[in-house]
Amino acid sequence: MNDGPLVAVTGATGFVGLHLVAALARQGARIRILSRRQAEPELWRGIALDVVPGSLEDTPALERLTAGADAIVHVAGLIKARDRAAFLRANRDGTRAMAEAARRCAPGARFIAVSSLAAREPQLSDYAASKHAGEQAARAVYGNAPDRLVIVRPPAIYGPWDRETLAIFKAASHAMVPVFGSGRVAFVHVADAADALTRLALGAGAAGRYALADPNPAGYRMTELLGAAARAVGGSPRFLRVPDGLLLAAGQASTAWGRLSGRAPIFTAGKAREMLHPDWSVAPDEALPSTVYRSTIGIAEGFAETVAWYRAAGWL
Repeated sequence: MNDGPLVAVTGATGFVGLHLVAALARQGARIRILSRRQAEPELWRGIALDVVPGSLEDTPALERLTAGADAIVHVAGLIKARDRAAFLRANRDGTRAMAEAARRCAPGARFIAVSSLAAREPQLSDYAASKHAGEQAARAVYGNAPDRLVIVRPPAIYGPWDRETLAIFKAASHAMVPVFGSGRVAFVHVADAADALTRLALGAGAAGRYALADPNPAGYRMTELLGAAARAVGGSPRFLRVPDGLLLAAGQASTAWGRLSGRAPIFTAGKAREMLHPDWSVAPDEALPSTVYRSTIGIAEGFAETVAWYRAAGWL
């Protein structure tokens, strides 16, 4: 019988959550997840899970999820939504509800809130504002127990099972690839992100707020990212510089289309502003200390592995 620490996870069936559950299992943790639906992905084969049916709006389910847990990793959240109110309901109010349940039902547990590097600049987009608000909500709940709260700000995360960054690899396979902005963007492979969260869940490090990054926390310019993606897919594209104003106009058009169609596009005016922000690098004073965790997967290796998985899965 597994007598490892009990870790409760939200967002387990999402991209990062899939890998986090597998990483926790490899380290001998007992795992309890909150899930709206049954999920048995290949990555979880052989893993024993305690599944609590429910959602972030279901207080009794959150209490069952957190009861007796040694750590709670709150991954659930929205990366696209129809409007700011929807983002706030999920990313602020959902975080508050989880933190309150954890404080009631597992007062001695470590609470790990997975935010985003975008929370550093809440004025840029509804998404960024909602992630920043989620951090504030968690801090408000843990105000008298700050030693129990860890906030993690990952940058762009990529890897197997991710549908959002798939667009980068599809674009890089074309003869002509649009390039926008002149800033730097940190990236991290999902396996590295999952391992970092696992170490924190199992008690490594101190409470606080930390950012994640790959072995190059200074980040990459867009031409570097697309060049690495092109090499991974076997392409050799030419780059076409897109004026900032054109990208912003496209974001506004996509936002308007989303409102008219009732859909939630990932690319919006806010996302365009995020994409044009000059600095999404991770400074040394922000980073998770290397004594706790050190990333090992750079984009050359990580992109090659991700492309191989996409092709095997028929996505690329």
